[in-house]
Amino acid sequence: MPGVEDMPWPAYPTGAVEADLLLGVAPMKPLVLICSQDAELYLFLSHILGVDGFTSEPAGGVKEAIAAADERELQAVVLDCGPASATGSTICATFKSEPRTGGLPVIALIAPGAENQHLDLLKAGIDESFVRPIAPATLLDCLRTKLALPKPGSNGAENGSWLCCGGLEMKLDAYRVRGNGHDIHLGPLEFNLLRHLLEAPGKVFSRDELIDAAWPNNIHIGARTVDVHISRIRKALKAASPDSVIRTVRSAGYSLEKPDG
Repeated sequence: MPGVEDMPWPAYPTGAVEADLLLGVAPMKPLVLICSQDAELYLFLSHILGVDGFTSEPAGGVKEAIAAADERELQAVVLDCGPASATGSTICATFKSEPRTGGLPVIALIAPGAENQHLDLLKAGIDESFVRPIAPATLLDCLRTKLALPKPGSNGAENGSWLCCGGLEMKLDAYRVRGNGHDIHLGPLEFNLLRHLLEAPGKVFSRDELIDAAWPNNIHIGARTVDVHISRIRKALKAASPDSVIRTVRSAGYSLEKPDG
C-alpha cells in the first residue's frame, strides 16, 4: 500500500487562498491535521471530516506534522497509531510542549495490536484516544466537543438564532458570520470569542471571562493568547465590517462597541 507521501495530492492556489483570508471574506472550515502513513485511512478520515464540515491535511511523520503546524492554522490533530510505529506519542509530545500548539486537541486512533501505546500517549499529553475501529460519529462528536462547535442539525432555540450588532450578524446553527452582507472568515476560537462579545454589545469582558467562554476548561491559556485572537477578529472585521469595532479597555478587557443611534 502506498504511503501518504507517495500520493498525488491536489495543488491548491495558495496565493488566491491567502488573499481571500487576508480580506477576511473566505469561509473557513476547521482544519484537522491527520498524521498517518496509511493513505487509505487518510482518505477515509478526510472524507468523513469533509462531509461534516471540516477540512483536513495529511502528515506522514513528525517533521511533516511540525511543518504543517508552522504553516497552517490548525484546530485539531488526529494521530494514527499503528503497531509498527511509535511516532504518535512523539508528535503529541512535540505539539504539547510548544506554546503555539499546546492547546490543540490531539486525538489518537490506536490500531488493534498497538494498545501498548496507551501509556506513552497519556504521558505525551493526549486529549483523547480510541481503539479502532470506531464509528465515524464518535470521532466527529469528539472533535466538535473539543472545539466547542455546535452539532449539525441542532434544533435548540439558542443555536437557531441570530446575534446582531449593527451590520454584524452571526448565525449560530450555521456557524456563519457576516459583516454588511459579506462572509467573515473566523476560526472556532475566534467565533466563540466574537459570539461572547456579540451577546452583550457594549459590555466589557475581562480576559478571564473570554477564556472561560472560548476555551475548554482543562486548557491553561494566558492573557497574551486572548490578545492574539482578538487581533485576528479585528483584522477580519476591518476588511468586511469596518463599522464593527472591538474596543480595548486598559486593565479591564474588551468590548464590542454598540452602533451609534
